[in-house]
Amino acid sequence: MDFLQLLILAIIQGITEFLPISSSGHLILPSAVFGWPDQGLAFDLAVHFGSLIAIITYFNRDIRQILSAWFGSFTGPTSDDSRLGWCIIVATIPAGVAGFLLDDWIELNLRSVVVIASTTIIFGVVLGVADRFAGQRLLVNMPNAVIIGFAQALALIPGTSRSGITMTAALMLGYSRDTAARFSFLLSIPLIFAGALFKTAELLEQPQVDWFVLIAGAVCSAIAAFACIHLFLKWLNRIGFMPFVIYRLVLGSVLFALVFFGVV
Repeated sequence: MDFLQLLILAIIQGITEFLPISSSGHLILPSAVFGWPDQGLAFDLAVHFGSLIAIITYFNRDIRQILSAWFGSFTGPTSDDSRLGWCIIVATIPAGVAGFLLDDWIELNLRSVVVIASTTIIFGVVLGVADRFAGQRLLVNMPNAVIIGFAQALALIPGTSRSGITMTAALMLGYSRDTAARFSFLLSIPLIFAGALFKTAELLEQPQVDWFVLIAGAVCSAIAAFACIHLFLKWLNRIGFMPFVIYRLVLGSVLFALVFFGVV
C-alpha cells in the first residue's frame, strides 16, 4: 500500500465512521475502481484507533462529566449525566452480544456488494422518513436507550451504518437531531474500543507489523474523524439528514451498477 492509498483509505474510514452513510460501501469503491488490495488487519485497527482518539478528544468534557457522575451515583444521588452513562452501557449490550454470536456468520454470508448496496439504500430511505419525526426531546431515558441499542445491533449487517441506524432510531423516538447525533457518537465509544481490543489480540498473532502504516493511518483517520464530527454537529440542524439520504441512494445505485457491469 503506497502513501496515497493509505491517506485516502484513512480519510474515508475517519469520515464514514461517524456520518450516517455506511463505511462498508465506501471501502469497496477504491478496491473495485482502482484495484487496490485489501488494507489488512493492521491498517483496519489503526484507523479505528484513530477514530476512537477523535471521538474521545472531541467529547472529552462530556465523557469526564458522565464518568464522574456515573461513579458518583453508586454512593450519592443520580443525575442526568449518571443516567446517560447507564443508558450508554445498556444500549451497548445488544450489539455486543449480537456481534459475539453472529460476527463470523455475517462475515461469511452478508459481506457482499449486493447486500451492502441494498442496505445502503433501504436504511437511507428509513433515515429520510425518521428525519420527519425529529422532535425536541433532549434526555435519553432507559427504555429508549434499549430500543436504540437493538437498532445499533442491526449495524452488524454491512451497509447499514452504525451511526445512521442509531440516529434513525433516536429520531423516530422524537429526539432532536442534535441529541440523536450526540448520543450516537457517545454510544460508538464502547464498541470502537472493544473492536480495537479484539483486533489488537488478532494482530499480536501476526509475525510482522508495519508501524509506519499503523501510525500514519491512525493520525489521518483521527484528523478526518475529528473534523467530520465538528462539522456534522455544526451543520446538522441547518441541513438536516436529507443530503445524507440522497447520498446513500446515489452510493447504493453506484454499487448496484458496479455489480451489473461486473466490476465487483
